[in-house]
Amino acid sequence: MYRYVLRWVLPLSVAFTVLVTPTYAMPSAPPDLNIQIHDQCDAPTFNGAVGPGTCVGNGQVTFIKFLDEVTQFHAAPQWHFAPLQRQMTVGQTFVVNNAGGEAHTFTEVDQFGGGIVPLLNTLSNANGIAPECSDGTVDPNNPNGFLRLAAPAIASTVLPGGTPFRDTEGANDVGHPVLYQCCIHPWMHEVITVKA
Repeated sequence: MYRYVLRWVLPLSVAFTVLVTPTYAMPSAPPDLNIQIHDQCDAPTFNGAVGPGTCVGNGQVTFIKFLDEVTQFHAAPQWHFAPLQRQMTVGQTFVVNNAGGEAHTFTEVDQFGGGIVPLLNTLSNANGIAPECSDGTVDPNNPNGFLRLAAPAIASTVLPGGTPFRDTEGANDVGHPVLYQCCIHPWMHEVITVKA
């Protein structure tokens, strides 16, 4: 009887224990971090002032009120990245979702600066033009006098309303803040700290 137990029951109970024991040693990938882009553009007034399709949202801030806010505060508070700061680890991915009605960019820059809209650069007291946004020359294809976008790399960071953007931070980003800004609305900033 004891031989029967030792021969069949004991090995089966060990095998069952191995099958149901959780494996804590297996690392799992960290979850994606979410960043939201917000604005409250009023479509009729923005499209009338800047051009058709400028705003596809249903916000309540008219174009005149937007300019008044940027003039007074050097920023329109409803135009922002949320949260303003994130911490992540090497290899972790962040996902940026444009929840606003206007196009925005989420462009990595060495230093915060101005963008491609000279009027917004002036009203927001932008410190020069971020070279990652523009070389400062006027775009001949834009009737509003916007500046030319920097190299084609920035085109991948232009996010129309409802468009997501994904990126992963690497080991070379550890030890210094990683800065992102909107090259259209230069007060919209994000600071990411990357940990090893």
